[in-house]
Amino acid sequence: MTPAQFFAQRTRIKICGLTREQDVDAAVAAGADAIGFVLYPKSPRYVSPARAAELARRLPPFVTPVLLFVNESATHIRAACAGIAAASVQFHGDETPAQCLAATQQGARPFLRAARIPLGDAARHFDLVKYALDYSQAQAILLDAHVDGYGGGGQAFNWSLLPPNVNAHLVLSGGLNAANVTDGILQVRPRCKTLAVDVSSGVELSGPGNKGLKDPEKINQFVAAVRAADRQLAEMSTNV
Repeated sequence: MTPAQFFAQRTRIKICGLTREQDVDAAVAAGADAIGFVLYPKSPRYVSPARAAELARRLPPFVTPVLLFVNESATHIRAACAGIAAASVQFHGDETPAQCLAATQQGARPFLRAARIPLGDAARHFDLVKYALDYSQAQAILLDAHVDGYGGGGQAFNWSLLPPNVNAHLVLSGGLNAANVTDGILQVRPRCKTLAVDVSSGVELSGPGNKGLKDPEKINQFVAAVRAADRQLAEMSTNV
């Protein structure tokens, strides 16, 4: 495998739900490709647009800020994005394709669309191929577990029940941590164009009341596990 091929296959990493300067710095130092800020007021990880802009100013070039919204108005989304020029948008509610495009100036600003995958055997009935087609103008489809409310709640769905071939860039999310992300990548990467992973609760400090407070050691362990999966995929490709 050439260096260019390895780079194309490298799993991108998004650390989401950051609320503090030291956590942004730790994620960047560990090698994160994107940093997620939750602009959903009902979330315990919520930050205001002004706070998200303040934290995003710490990011170096080529690390992408991602603003997460849930059923927010196009006007509010555009206003929040105006303060963070390089931001991508993540739609995590019930937004239609038309609403996603309206809020991003017909896709001029890159956006991700979350797909809420049912837990258990019900995952086999979710038509991810059609979903990706419906949201074909999204930069990627983010796969999260469908639980009460919005967000994965730290739960993983059954990755093995995803379709074998999805013509889209996917972002694997929901219940990921350093212990299971390698297996998730090995299962999902062959099913799509490219794969990224998105972690939030899996790299947070232990104990109640710590949502939104990240653990630098867990971040580093998570990144190391992702890179271990990439090495395994590279070895498998070389041996074919």
